[in-house]
Amino acid sequence: MLLPRLFSLLILGIALWLAPPAAAQDAQPTAAIALEPDAAQDAAIAARLRQILDALADYPDVAVTVEAGIVTLSGETLDPAAAERLTGIASRIDGVVAIRSDLVESAELAKRLSPAMERFRRRTEQMLAFLPLAAVALGVGLIVVFAGLMLARWDRPWTRLAPNAFIADIYRQMVRIAFLIAAVVIALDIVGATALLSTILGAAGIIGLAIGFAVRDTVENFIASVMLSIRQPFRPNDLVEIEGDTGKVIRLTSRATILLSLDGNQIRIPNATVFKGRVVNFTRNRERRFLFGITVDAGSDVTAIRKLAEDTVQALPFTLATPAASAWIEEINDAGLLLQVTGWIDQTQTSFALARGEALRMVKSAVEAAGVSLPENTYRLRFDLPPGLSGVLPRAATVTEDEDAAPVTSPTKETATPAQEPLPAPPVPPAADDVSAAEDRDLARIVEAERRETGDQDLLNRAAPVE
Repeated sequence: MLLPRLFSLLILGIALWLAPPAAAQDAQPTAAIALEPDAAQDAAIAARLRQILDALADYPDVAVTVEAGIVTLSGETLDPAAAERLTGIASRIDGVVAIRSDLVESAELAKRLSPAMERFRRRTEQMLAFLPLAAVALGVGLIVVFAGLMLARWDRPWTRLAPNAFIADIYRQMVRIAFLIAAVVIALDIVGATALLSTILGAAGIIGLAIGFAVRDTVENFIASVMLSIRQPFRPNDLVEIEGDTGKVIRLTSRATILLSLDGNQIRIPNATVFKGRVVNFTRNRERRFLFGITVDAGSDVTAIRKLAEDTVQALPFTLATPAASAWIEEINDAGLLLQVTGWIDQTQTSFALARGEALRMVKSAVEAAGVSLPENTYRLRFDLPPGLSGVLPRAATVTEDEDAAPVTSPTKETATPAQEPLPAPPVPPAADDVSAAEDRDLARIVEAERRETGDQDLLNRAAPVE
C-alpha cells in the first residue's frame, strides 16, 4: 500500500509544478476612466504603492509599474493569499484603471521558512508573557479545589444531613464536583478564556451521555440504591420475599440487597430489581396467619366439622384470640370436601412453619377422633377379555367366575368407597408440641454476625423513614 501512495504523491507534485501560476483575480476598479493619460498621476500611483509595500515589509521582491493608469505587479510572494491582498490594496488607490498581476509563488526555502520562524518567535514571546497570569489562575484554581476537598472531608455536616453513610458520600462527591467546576471557571476567567467553558461543557455532556448509555444498568442500580436508602422498605433481619426469593435481610449495599435464605444461603438481588419489583415483608406485623387444607368425606356433617376445626385451632396455646381462627369449604373434588383452616400467631414468639404443621396435626386427629373419615384416592386396574377369547388364552390369563366380569377395555381410575365400619379413631394428643421461634432467632443471630463483619457497607438505618 505504500508504493501506490508514493506514486500518487509524485503525480500530484508533477501536476502542481507544470501548472501555470494562478494570478490573483480581484475585482477591478469601477471608477470612470479619463480620456487622456496622465504621467504625473501614474508616477504618483506607483510612488504610493511603493510606500505601502515598504511599510508592510512583506513584499520585498515585488516590483510596481504604472502606465496609463494600469498597475502591473511582478515578482515573488510567499503564498497566493499575499498576492490577493496586494491586488486588493492596489485596487483601492485613486486613479487605478486596471491591475495586472504577474506575481508568482516563491519556491526559495529560506523565504518560506522565515515567516514560520517569525510566527514561532512571536508565539513563544506571548507564551512567556502569559506564564505569570497562567500561574496565578492555576494557583487560585488549586486553592478552590483544596477548599472543596477539605469541606467534603468533614463528617458532622454530611452525617447530620444524610440518612445514612451512602447518601453522605454522595453529598461529599457533589461538593467536590461543584468546587472543581468553580475552580475551572475562575481560572478561565482570570486568563480571559471563558469562551472555552462552553466547549468543555459540551464535550463533557457528550461524553457523559455516551457513558450513561454504556453503563445504563449500573446507573439504574445506583439510583435505585439512593431511593431505597432514603425510603427503606425493610429493616435488617426482616423476613421478606422479593420476586420469588424469600429470606432475612442482611444488608443493603450500593449495588444489591443481600438476603439470608431459610436454607442458610446468601441471595444477592440487584437494587433495580428490588426497587421496581414486588416486595412482601412478613416481619412488619407481629401477627401472621397460617393456612392449611384438609379433605373430609363428602357425606360428613360440614357444619360440625367446620366448628370442630375452628375450636381445635383456637384452643392451641400458641394461637391468638384475635383475629379468631376460621374454617370454610374451599371446593368439592373427587376425593370429597376441601376444608381450609386458618389461625393467627405472634411470629416473634412462635415459629410459623412449626405452628402450621402442629395445627394441621391436631385438626386431623380431632376430625378422626370424631368418627369422620379422611378419604384417600385408590387405583384399581381391571383386565377383562371380550367374549370369545377366554378359550384362546391360557387358564392363568382368563378371568375366574368369582371375579368381576364387566367388559372394560382400558385401565380406569376409581375412588375407593369408605368402609362400612370405620377403624377405631386414634387418641387425641394431650397437648401441642413446642413451636417456639428458636430457629428464627438462630437465623437472626447469623444475620447479626454477618452485619458486624461488613461494618459501614450497610445502607440500612433504623432512623430512616420506612415506606
